[in-house]
Amino acid sequence: MYQPLADVLRPRELSDVCGQRHILGENGLLRRIIETGNVPNMIFYGPSGTGKTTVANLIASKTQRKLCKLNATTATSADIKEIYAQLDTFLAPNGVLLYLDEIQYFNKKQQQTLLEFIENGKITLIASTTENPYFYVYNAILSRATVFEFKPVEKEEALRAVRRAADYLAARDGVTVTPEPGVLEHVAQACGGDIRKAINAVELLYAAAKPAAGAVTLRMDDAQIIAQKSAMRYDKDGDDHFDDLSALMKSIRGSDPDAAVHYLARFLEAGDLPSACRRILCSACEDVALAYPQAIAIVKACVDSALQLGLPEARLPLADAVILLATAPKSNSGCMAIDAAIADVRAGKTGPVPRQLQNVHADGTGFEREQGYLYPHDYPNSWVRQQYLPDALVGRTYYVYGENKTEQAARRYWDEIKKQP
Repeated sequence: MYQPLADVLRPRELSDVCGQRHILGENGLLRRIIETGNVPNMIFYGPSGTGKTTVANLIASKTQRKLCKLNATTATSADIKEIYAQLDTFLAPNGVLLYLDEIQYFNKKQQQTLLEFIENGKITLIASTTENPYFYVYNAILSRATVFEFKPVEKEEALRAVRRAADYLAARDGVTVTPEPGVLEHVAQACGGDIRKAINAVELLYAAAKPAAGAVTLRMDDAQIIAQKSAMRYDKDGDDHFDDLSALMKSIRGSDPDAAVHYLARFLEAGDLPSACRRILCSACEDVALAYPQAIAIVKACVDSALQLGLPEARLPLADAVILLATAPKSNSGCMAIDAAIADVRAGKTGPVPRQLQNVHADGTGFEREQGYLYPHDYPNSWVRQQYLPDALVGRTYYVYGENKTEQAARRYWDEIKKQP
């Protein structure tokens, strides 16, 4: 029966786990907890292929507890009750270690059922999730569990796993495995921090090679095909998607064109034009805005061009837009002004519209004279002093000119005009 190489090579000791030095290193907190044998309820949070299931297996082995595995996408409350029934029997004399994969798919009722059975400590829960547990796991579970974050594995650690896989295949079949220069490094880099993906790539490279005189050559052209786009971690509804959106906008706001183009490239490789376009348009209005007002129109034109062209050509106008925004002067004065105004409206700070601004539908009747509205274009520079804000907000300032030449020029222009009596 076929067994995936990644499963065959699953580490048997903590020291064999690739990556996660921050929690599994010599003085790592999780390592010290495991070595004591007194394991609390835990939630492992991180991308796939980073060792969450492996560490759960090692914990079960170290604590001599029966390991029960459930996947929340298919498990039910009845499955948990069935595990609970095994307690204090010869099936689980030392208690049960329940490994629940993808806990975010359990609804509130299911998580409450789970809570009932982990309360007395006979079932120790190790739940894993690829999504932020603070968004998807209910507080009652979080308050009884410790969250450990598993991070994508660094290239150097992934390379260790890739070499181990190649050596194992050579020893298993009694052949010499010879990678072309840079093949193993390419696989380690392209796996995107996913060890399972890296080992599977080595297995595929080996299977595709043709043995000759007891030697197997792992070819670079095969590695490039197998690893194509594999480094991308992208789920339109997952944390990585929203992290990439945040990073794109913050890189533009931080005036770093290199970082901004990098995060744009992630969306282009994933084929997600709408998300990138929406964020770029938002940044033009929020972060550049009045410091360079023409940027809004230019970026809109770039986005329209990108959507009309489609990929791969869409990369050209979007790259232009992102670099323009990242290198443009910045101002969030418009954003701050409207947010302050909305805050006042929500707080009930409004009041009637001043009489002179009301629409009285009386033009040509003579009644409009009672309104008292002064038509600015009848005055020099098309400006005349009169009240526009409601009485309750007279003197309230929402807009503060930004410290850039465009807004400062406008400030000087209006200061000169409005100082007139």
